[in-house]
Amino acid sequence: MSSGCAMRFVVHTTALALCFALIGCVSSRGLHTTGTLTDPRSLKAEQSLADVPLSPTAWPAEDWWIGFGDPQLTALINEALRNNPSLDEVQARARQAQAVADGADANRRPRVDLNSEIAGAELSKKDPLYPEYVLGQFGWLKSATMNFSWDLDLWGGKRQAWEAALGRSRAAQIDAYGTRIQLSVNVARAYVRLGYAFAQQDVAEAELERAGKTLALVRRTVAGGLGTRQQESLADSQVASAEQQKSQADRAIDAARSSLSVLVGQGPDRGLAITRPHLLDPVGIALPDNLSVDLIGRRADLVAARWQVEAASRNIKATKTEFLPNVSLGAMGGLIALGKTVSVGNLFQTAAGTYSAGPALTLPIFDGGRLRAKLGSDDAAYDQMVARYNGLLIAALNDASDTLSALASVRKQIALEKRAQQDALKSWEDAMSEYKGGVSGPLTPLIARQQLLVADQRTALLESEEADISVRLIEALGGGFGASCEPED
Repeated sequence: MSSGCAMRFVVHTTALALCFALIGCVSSRGLHTTGTLTDPRSLKAEQSLADVPLSPTAWPAEDWWIGFGDPQLTALINEALRNNPSLDEVQARARQAQAVADGADANRRPRVDLNSEIAGAELSKKDPLYPEYVLGQFGWLKSATMNFSWDLDLWGGKRQAWEAALGRSRAAQIDAYGTRIQLSVNVARAYVRLGYAFAQQDVAEAELERAGKTLALVRRTVAGGLGTRQQESLADSQVASAEQQKSQADRAIDAARSSLSVLVGQGPDRGLAITRPHLLDPVGIALPDNLSVDLIGRRADLVAARWQVEAASRNIKATKTEFLPNVSLGAMGGLIALGKTVSVGNLFQTAAGTYSAGPALTLPIFDGGRLRAKLGSDDAAYDQMVARYNGLLIAALNDASDTLSALASVRKQIALEKRAQQDALKSWEDAMSEYKGGVSGPLTPLIARQQLLVADQRTALLESEEADISVRLIEALGGGFGASCEPED
């Protein structure tokens, strides 16, 4: 057979083999995702927000805590954003995710390695790779080679893998920003709890004073034969109850200060330096217009979840390219020499030169189902990320609506409680006038004073709830996050 016929035979045989390989190679047929992203416009909230004023300026500012007008709160939040260890942890995760993305990007580029080696070995007498004059003897193999390799990435699989890693990196960066928002919110809420604990302490101290005066009056009445021991025991139990409330309020102050110490990343002595907070001025009742649509770009958790969905989609595209044939380029050039001595002089000779170059084709034909299993896993991961995003979107919209409803309710309760507080104050003032005028005994104004203290306590609780819900509303609206980094479809 002539050389030309032999060459044609090889080409035809190779082509036929490739056709059979393509027919029998692994396939991704039948594998697909099922998750669908929820359109925020499909989540209706018009009736729930019908009576709520809307404004495009209702989104929280990035430094929203300044609006409360308390310099101590601003200082605490700034200190927490500098020192809290949880921020260091999430920022380290973000850097790690970026490093993984950089590694995926590096895999797309050519690679050049320099290798040098010297090794001694007793060579086999039957080793066909070496010349006869060294077979059966101890020899030294010396080499210095440079290797080049480059996966051409014909179908863009490596690019998709890099973009998936980049998406996860961006999600990690946004998660780090979300942790900053969560930390500032937690500091503000702990600060509100500290203010309420001081208000509780005021009421408890006033109640203890009232109970002590009542007990003293009852004892004088019993000593004068006008009262009973049962009345004295009841009055004494009120003193014990007031002391317990005072102790509980003192502990609440310590607990709130301890929480703030942890949040700002300091020891317990830092909390002792925190003075009594001022009553925070809550935010006004208003929601941004077009809430359901714009919320997806205003909440860090939603933006990060959207990037995770995009990364999962890129993973699927990268895996699908592994089902296709791929070509890579490789080349090697260097010096290789074998001798009986360790001297390297004979390595740097023209005769020691060697090189190779050429493309390589890879095509999965049978892998036991490994690629299909990987693609199925990627499809499931995508559906999981979509379901998580949809759940977060639904929860976010309902969270904003419910928090706003709670804020409106507590403000209505405050108005009613303040009316009750004014009535209790008038009742106590009238009782004091009657006592001073000799119309009633000393117990009457003290009893009226108890009702006033209950109203004071209830008002303090509702006002702290109002401040706390205001902070929660800021969090529900994104806490000042305004990223314009939505992934492109």
